[in-house]
Amino acid sequence: MSAGIPAFSNAREEIVYWRQKAEENEQSLQEARLELDEFQEGSRELEAELEAQLEQAESKARELDSLKNRLEMENDALRERLEVVQNESFVAISSLQEEIATLTLHRDTLQKYVRELEQSNDDLERTQRATVVSLEDFDTQLNRAIERNAFLENELDEKVTLQEMVQRLKDESRDLRSELAARSSASEKIRSYNSGDLEFSVNGPSPHSVPTPTSTSHLVASPGGSDAREHTEATAPLTQSTRIAALNIVGDLLRKVGALETKLATSRNIRRVKAANSPATSPRGYVLCCKLYFQG
Repeated sequence: MSAGIPAFSNAREEIVYWRQKAEENEQSLQEARLELDEFQEGSRELEAELEAQLEQAESKARELDSLKNRLEMENDALRERLEVVQNESFVAISSLQEEIATLTLHRDTLQKYVRELEQSNDDLERTQRATVVSLEDFDTQLNRAIERNAFLENELDEKVTLQEMVQRLKDESRDLRSELAARSSASEKIRSYNSGDLEFSVNGPSPHSVPTPTSTSHLVASPGGSDAREHTEATAPLTQSTRIAALNIVGDLLRKVGALETKLATSRNIRRVKAANSPATSPRGYVLCCKLYFQG
């Protein structure tokens, strides 16, 4: 027996075995036929699809050929145009190079001129800064002069008051001097009366003797009462220290009046210069004002 075939004990088993084999082979044949039919159907579908794709590819190839021909024509036209543009560009580049050379030379000239202008600008800025500083100093001095002028005007008002006070003190000094002269004469009379009284007490009374100061004082004091006492107190002699203090006060006031007159003259000079040359419009007048102010 061949390999793969079992040994049968009787014919019935062999029949059953071959029948089963026949059924299996028939089933395999049916399956193979089905697969063949499916394969043929798929092949037909694939063939139809491939034919459609082939038609599309051929149509696309024709379109691409047409596009290629058109692009070749455009390429030729562009090549010719490019040659023309290159020639024009060469001419333009040559012209631009010449213009660039001219502009470079002009630029170098302008840069040199700009450097000179910057140097001049720096010099002018330094001059301007110095001028600004000088003007600030002048403004400061002018403000000080204005403040001093206002102070002098206040002192001028005080001068008027001091002049009135000095006049009053002069009047009082004149009155004091006259009173001092009167009291000096009165003290001389009192000393003469005292010397006469002393002679009377030593030599005795004389029929033609002058009354003593005591009796005179009683005669003066008895009729007037309090008015006589006030007159006696008012005619009391001034001391030396009082006279010196009064004279010192008068001298100080006179010196103050002289200083105020000097400041007033300086202020009038400044006003006169301001009227001639206003500092706001003339720097020279401003400088003159400052010089007169600091000299004053």
